[in-house]
Amino acid sequence: MTTFLFSYRSPADYQPRPDTRDAWRSFFEGMGTNLVDPGNPVFESTTLGACESGTVRLGGYSLVTADDLDAAVAIARACPFLSQGGGVEIGVITETYRGKQLVQD
Repeated sequence: MTTFLFSYRSPADYQPRPDTRDAWRSFFEGMGTNLVDPGNPVFESTTLGACESGTVRLGGYSLVTADDLDAAVAIARACPFLSQGGGVEIGVITETYRGKQLVQD
């Protein structure tokens, strides 16, 4: 299986709701064995270079396995931020290092 990075993007004016913790817990539990690392939320961040700004900000991350990008997207569709004006950026992780060793082709 391929590993994917889910980068959660929250609205700039995001304020957690009373059910936020339960919504995220349910989202993570729903991933079952596809969840490699639930990650952590991000409360403070900044950007360098050409990064979109204004409407969304980095909200956290997770590592997830799936058969392909379409399957990863299907998993991400349950993200709580989607119903609150945020989003999920999904990236395929390409392994270039194993430990401190460069992976050779």
